[in-house]
Order: sequence, then C-alpha cells, then structure tokens
Amino acid sequence: MNDSPGWATPGSSPSDGERPGTDGGAQQPSPSAQPAPPAGDPKWSAEQPPPGQWSSPGTTPAAPQAQPQPTTGWGQQPGTPQAGQYGPQNGYPGGPGQWGQPPAAKPGVIPLRPLGLGEILDGAVATMRTHWRAVLPITLVVATVVQVISVIVQKFVLDDLAFATDPNAGPEEIFDSLGSTFAASAVVQLIEFLGTIVVTAMLTMVFSRAVLGQQSSVSDAWRESRPQLLRLIGLTLLMALGAILLGTVLVLPGVLAESVGLALLGGAVWLPLLLWLGIKFTLASPALMLEKSTVFKAFARSSKLVKDTWWRIFGITLLTIVIAFFISAMIVAPFQIISLIAFSGGLDAIEDGSGMTGWGVLIGPAIGLIIAQTIVMPFQSGVTVLLYVDQRIRREGLDLELARAAGLENYGTTGG
Repeated sequence: MNDSPGWATPGSSPSDGERPGTDGGAQQPSPSAQPAPPAGDPKWSAEQPPPGQWSSPGTTPAAPQAQPQPTTGWGQQPGTPQAGQYGPQNGYPGGPGQWGQPPAAKPGVIPLRPLGLGEILDGAVATMRTHWRAVLPITLVVATVVQVISVIVQKFVLDDLAFATDPNAGPEEIFDSLGSTFAASAVVQLIEFLGTIVVTAMLTMVFSRAVLGQQSSVSDAWRESRPQLLRLIGLTLLMALGAILLGTVLVLPGVLAESVGLALLGGAVWLPLLLWLGIKFTLASPALMLEKSTVFKAFARSSKLVKDTWWRIFGITLLTIVIAFFISAMIVAPFQIISLIAFSGGLDAIEDGSGMTGWGVLIGPAIGLIIAQTIVMPFQSGVTVLLYVDQRIRREGLDLELARAAGLENYGTTGG
C-alpha cells in the first residue's frame, strides 16, 4: 500500500456510479415456524402472514464484510466501484438504513464520511491553524513578492499616466507612455498568475496530508507538487483561453454587426454559460494534482464528480468567495484609509490625482493585501480540496483508501 499524500489515478470505473449496497435483512422464517393462533378463537384466521423482519432494539443487521482490494495510492480499484463505510451518497450517519452506525474515524482535519458545509469550512480553517508552519510561509512569501512588484509597477504606471495626460505631451510620447503602462500591467498580472499557481499546487499537497493527520513542510509540499506545476499552468491557461473564445464567439457577432441588442444577448448567454462551466471544472485542479493525471483527464474527472451536485458545489463556492471578500475588505480597508489620511496630502491632492502616486499611499494597502491574501488563499484552496475529497467519498468510497493510508487497517470491515 502506497500511503503517500498523492492520489493515484482512479482508473476506468465511473466516477458517478452508485456504490453497491448491503443486504442486512434477516432470513424469512418458514411458515412452519410461525406461531399458531389460539385454538378456538374466531378472531384469528387459519392462515397467517409471515412475521415481520424486526431487529432487536439497539442492534443492526449484520452486513457482509468487504474484502480489501489492492490499489495504488488512494485511487479506487480499476473497474470496481467501492462502497464506503456509510454506503452510497446518502449513506451518512443517521441517513437512510444507517441507524446505529458508530462515529466516523477522524485521523485528520475531517471525519471520513460525506461532509456537510460546516465540516468543509471548519476543515479548511483547522488545517490553517494546525499546519500553519507549512501554510503560512507559502502564502506569505508569494503574497509579499507579488505585492512588492505590484507596488513598484503601480508607481511606474501612475507616473506614466500622469505624463501621458500632460497637455504639452506629443502623440508619440503619449503612445510610448501608454504602451509602457500596458506592458507593466501585463507583468504584474503574469506574476500574480504564476504566484497563484504555485500557492494552489503546494497548498493542495498540504491539505491532502492534513486529511490523513500527517504533518507537512514547505520542502515536502514543493517536492510533491513540482512535477505537476506545468500541467496546472496549462490547465489554468486553457480555462482562461476557453472563456475568452466563448465570449468572442457569442459577443463579437453583435459588435461586428454594430447591433447593441445582439451584443447584449450574446453577453447574456456568455455569462451564465461561463459560470456553469466554471463550477463544472472547479475540481479539475485538485484532481490534476492529487491523481497525477493529465489536463484533459482532470477536466473529465471534475465533470464526473460535479455531475448531479452542481447547485451544492455552486452554493459552497459562492459562500467561500463571499467570506473571502469580506475578510479581505475588513483587513485592507483600515490600511487604505490610514495611508490616504497620512500620505495623500489632503482632499485637494486626492481630487486632482497628485496625492495618489506617493509611496506611502501605495505601500499601505499593499501591506493589508499581503495579510489578507495570506489568510484568504489557503482558505479558498482548502475548501476546493475538501470539496474534491467529499465528492470522491460520496461517489467512490474514498474514505476506505484514506483510512488505510492513515493506518486504520480494519476501517470499514469491522465497523470502524
């Protein structure tokens, strides 16, 4: 058994198939074993139905024990859907047919059973709190590098824009200034993009270990995520390119025809379709990293895992974005207000724009953004990874593989 945090490719078994249930009913007694009606009682018929299958209070019918199958990593046996300790999708403790089940094992930050909303959010926060030695350096370093470069570029861009808006500047000077501004902005966007990719890849590995209750280090996370970084970059670029092409196909005809109504109609179709595809492929990143798969296989895996649960995953993702937004706003706003009061030079300087180009005005919000991103990035990444784990537990019995990887050898065969 390979119990490394990386999850092997699950094979060819359908991701969205139903897992086999168990038949825990007792055998029907023969008619001869039925109690005879009292002799001579006219209220009793001569032929009685078979007795009902009632279990004794406090006991559950015995189910056949599942035999462990050889697997690679945490992936399911190819061609064989696995049944978790709690059965198919709705087989959680207290669910249909699961009365009297013992509490699920919890070797790490989540219990090994289908998760609720609170457990997913709590698991993300618990990982940040318990494994902060690995989470904090990754996000803090990347956020600091991105914001330092962003402040420098913003200073350069604002100075160029001020020069371009000078009434005495010629057309060539204005063109050069605007070109430099766009180039600098592109550099910032590229650095933020690469930084987000690195953080996502490394934090995915940290969270995969946290599910097993294993400690992580920055070097471990980097070593385990590095082989998949180029594929993760390709996956992210492909999603962005697909969104742009989709918008071009739907909106461009209205623009070329100079028809505002047609362009608005294309936009009205593009945005909901973009949202639907975004949620459909939201689990592609953890699938790529943890199953060591290719880009297109990761898209297919995400599509299968999200199938029939789109609205649930949309709701959890939307709630995560709202929480992250308010956390960022509460952290950044005080730094921005203080920097404007202290370094802008007053309301007149803010109105004419001269007070917005100073170093103090730019550095203050950047410090707030570093703090906010250090908190928000692991929270959002953690929710995505735990959503992926939850969907695989519900559909593929991943809780069995997780338990074995965590060292719980008899999990699922002796009642946990």
